[in-house]
Amino acid sequence: MASTAPLITGVDFVTIPTDDFDASFRFYGETLGLPFVKRWGDMPAAEFQAGNVTLAIMDPTAFGQEFRPHEAPLALRVDDVADARSRLQEAGVEFLGDTIDSGVCHQAIFRDPAGNTLDLHHRYAPTAGADSA
Repeated sequence: MASTAPLITGVDFVTIPTDDFDASFRFYGETLGLPFVKRWGDMPAAEFQAGNVTLAIMDPTAFGQEFRPHEAPLALRVDDVADARSRLQEAGVEFLGDTIDSGVCHQAIFRDPAGNTLDLHHRYAPTAGADSA
């Protein structure tokens, strides 16, 4: 008899590629202020905690892969997009346009040092059917 338990139970980490590990390490740890979790031994990779998801910053060339930055934004939850944007701009982060108000959330798009697209995100409208899929 087949199990009815879900096959996937969560996300352990999301990999973010870099072509300059040291710059990305500083950016995620210092500029974004994410808590450092661990290094991957001597490899150019490290993990930072972003709420309930771990971000694994790694140089894919050290693992036999090609470096290509993520184009689709990774949405990083913040309490206040305007405040977070202002703090990052003071730290030298450049944003890709104005803050977006979608009618349910605020977003501000920017890139990390490796060119990965990131998004400050705050949902202000309640979700419909939050208990359903």
